[in-house]
Amino acid sequence: MIQKWYDPFSAGEWAKRTFSFLNFTILILTVAFGVSEFRFDWCEKLVGAYLVTTNDLRPETGALWKAGRQTSDAYKSLNLIISQREDSRRSVQRAESFPLLVKSLGSGEWAILEKEQFRTLYLSLSPDVARQLIDPSHLVWLLNGNITDRIFCEGLMDGIKIYFINSQNRVIHQIDLKKNTIKKLESANAPIKGQLKEIEAFTGRIYPAENFFDAVFKLPPEMISELMVDPDLLLKQEGTIQQVGIWNEADDGYIKLGFEFEYRGESQVLLIQAREWAVWQLSLILKGENQ
Repeated sequence: MIQKWYDPFSAGEWAKRTFSFLNFTILILTVAFGVSEFRFDWCEKLVGAYLVTTNDLRPETGALWKAGRQTSDAYKSLNLIISQREDSRRSVQRAESFPLLVKSLGSGEWAILEKEQFRTLYLSLSPDVARQLIDPSHLVWLLNGNITDRIFCEGLMDGIKIYFINSQNRVIHQIDLKKNTIKKLESANAPIKGQLKEIEAFTGRIYPAENFFDAVFKLPPEMISELMVDPDLLLKQEGTIQQVGIWNEADDGYIKLGFEFEYRGESQVLLIQAREWAVWQLSLILKGENQ
């Protein structure tokens, strides 16, 4: 009897299809695979060997999460750096003195300083103190010549560095402004408590204020301006001038004059710089009056 394709399978046909050679072969291979795996664990070993071989190429556990976290932290740090630099820039622009300028910049921070602002900071110093920072004639060329393109400030642990840079991005002048230098600049014109006679350098060259100024006014007017390079310091000082002393040594063409002020029962000595040749002319007059 011929079996039609649409006829249902008979029991013999089911048995024939079920126990066919192909099915029997597949069953044997499956059983052998399962038994060998349970007996030798070769599948786990094979997968383990593959993972060991490719371990360096695969990301660590949680690496993607860590990368996202690190990216977020990097953005926060960048925003903080930008904010700090902006604050430093504003602080530098508002600085009205070199001590404030030093305080405005932390170590590793930098800012651009405008020429006019540097000029203002420099002129806020007394002439003798400013001269210690940079010679005025040199500064005139740096600020008013065509050599300086910009002024760059760099914060240090112990102060700041100020660079004068030309259009070729080369440093043409550098000022190292240390914190201890700043303290010296701040204290250079600070009055000294006490009297002139207590300062050994004035011994034998102390004159009553009246005698001193009588001798000053006998000098030519142009010489008086060289004698008192920075009279504003004297005008700012409160009290009455009692005595004036002349320092016994010259320093780079200048000699210190000491003015003893009495204010509210206390004595203070204010030091200012005077041209050596003008003081020499004054000394001749003072010695003549004392004879």
